[in-house]
Amino acid sequence: MAEVLDLAIRLILIVAAFLVLPLVIGQTEHKVMAHMQSRLGPMYAGGFHGWAQLIADGVKFMQKEDVIPAAADRRIFAIAPAVALVPYLVVLAVIPVGPGLVGADLNVGLFFVLAVMGVGVLGSIMAGWSSGNKFSLLGGMRSAAQLVSYELPLVLATSSVAMAAGTLSLPGIVEAWEWWWLPWQAIGLAVFFIAGLAELRRPPFDMPIAESEIIMGPMTEYTGIRFALFMLAEYAGIVVLSALTTVLFLGGWHGPVLPGPVWTLIKVFALAFIVIWVRVSYPRLREDQLQKLAWVGLVPLALLQLAITGVVRVFTA
Repeated sequence: MAEVLDLAIRLILIVAAFLVLPLVIGQTEHKVMAHMQSRLGPMYAGGFHGWAQLIADGVKFMQKEDVIPAAADRRIFAIAPAVALVPYLVVLAVIPVGPGLVGADLNVGLFFVLAVMGVGVLGSIMAGWSSGNKFSLLGGMRSAAQLVSYELPLVLATSSVAMAAGTLSLPGIVEAWEWWWLPWQAIGLAVFFIAGLAELRRPPFDMPIAESEIIMGPMTEYTGIRFALFMLAEYAGIVVLSALTTVLFLGGWHGPVLPGPVWTLIKVFALAFIVIWVRVSYPRLREDQLQKLAWVGLVPLALLQLAITGVVRVFTA
């Protein structure tokens, strides 16, 4: 009975975090962009500092009509938002926030996370193919090309951390982490974070959406709650990317004075702020620039990081 109760509590906490944290990140993005770009709109809803902006957005999405194009593959069109969103919920189950505070400690947790995160991108590809719209299809093709290009440097960067820690368990990686890892794992940190942004299709890597060219890419034909699910998937992806970067490269719950889970959340929100900051600071890359960055820039850097990790492991063994 105790085991069942423990499992139930863990599931409730994971679902609560999945429902709350992306909304907090979304509200934060509204406010940060409002300040950085002098946007007045998000600062008015509800009065003080636009506190009700997120609620207004939710009400707006709920009131919109759910339209499915006549030429669409209705079944694939309907499940695509769930395919984009659910993998991030599954990933949260294996990310530790403190000593012993993890939904499931898998011996191959890192491998599991990378495999499941790759499924999330399929939601955009399915949406683009099933919409019966040339702009949506083009956005889906761009999503596929971006996944292929940036999955390799992402995996190579995480391989470096696994090699350094000697385990694929995410809690095991945090427990093995030492402060002096920061300088010699810095290249892997940069590669992982940039590749993660590209897989999330966040600016400046948002070529699959590119509003000025292909309207909203794979999401062009989506309205109402289905469109809101894609937005929630994007913010959930930011939470997962920030949490994984924290666990793999920044020591997870390690930190002075404050409790471990507090340090994890501080690092996650600091990285989420950087994600938002990058969005408002850099213009969108062209498709050729995006591919060149992956194959000419990130892949060689990730291989260099693997070599550095190998040398350090030999001399510290």
